[in-house]
Amino acid sequence: MKTLAPGKSASLGVALLLSVSRVIVSAQPAPEPTLEELRKGKHFIPTDVYPESEDARILRLFKGLRVADVSDGMDKAGLAHVGRMDPEIRPLWKDVRTFRHRIVGVAVTARYVPTQQPATGPQSTEVFDRWMGAWYRDRSSEPFVPLLRPGTVLVIEEQGHDVGSIGSNNILVWKQRGCVGVVSSATARDTDEIEAQGVPLYFRRPGRGIRPGRNEIESVNAPIVCGGVLVRPGDIIVADGDGVIVVPRARAEEVAAYARTTLEQDQAARRKLYEALGIPKDPSVEPTP
Repeated sequence: MKTLAPGKSASLGVALLLSVSRVIVSAQPAPEPTLEELRKGKHFIPTDVYPESEDARILRLFKGLRVADVSDGMDKAGLAHVGRMDPEIRPLWKDVRTFRHRIVGVAVTARYVPTQQPATGPQSTEVFDRWMGAWYRDRSSEPFVPLLRPGTVLVIEEQGHDVGSIGSNNILVWKQRGCVGVVSSATARDTDEIEAQGVPLYFRRPGRGIRPGRNEIESVNAPIVCGGVLVRPGDIIVADGDGVIVVPRARAEEVAAYARTTLEQDQAARRKLYEALGIPKDPSVEPTP
């Protein structure tokens, strides 16, 4: 029998001990929350944190994939009824020449809720502007902005009341931070400008009001529901003309592998049909670089 050098034996022993300790720790049930913790409110689904390098690695696996491909990958992974947002969540605009409207990114989440505060009556311009500024600062701010980085998608849960939490100005601020697109369960305003600016936006319908007097920020980077599906921070968001699909981060690699095969087979078959029909090739049939 081959013997290990003392140093290797000790290292192996430490590794085994650490491995066992991880299993033991992970097998332990979470402690029951106290009554006081429950009264203060508690999230039971944890938020996992991923380094930017890991986000970039996963996103490379999804580069160029379509919602249809990813949907097939979800089926293969046994997730046939998971992640497909309500088809009413659709793109504000589409570019079918270069596909700039498509999104592949990592979810950062925010949840806005309707306010219970009374509406303001008529006010002077000075008083109204001061009240509006205070509301934006204290009740309906954007604390998620520091979390936005290259490759992220901002996913907002909001009710369908007529409020434009997303507008032509702040969506550019988010883009400047590296956000590759925005998905909302509700509304946005300044839609002409957002389309002209070319920022991908998937939402239910236009809204017109501003946030002050209408909503408040409830949470940031916690699990939310958007388009009828669970979205956890770090999940992979893919969106195109077919809608939006959410891939659970833990299954992302498996889903992407099958989706890639689906896309490549489709592209190869359609290239032959393009040639037979004399259709000029477009980016949809070109291999992903």
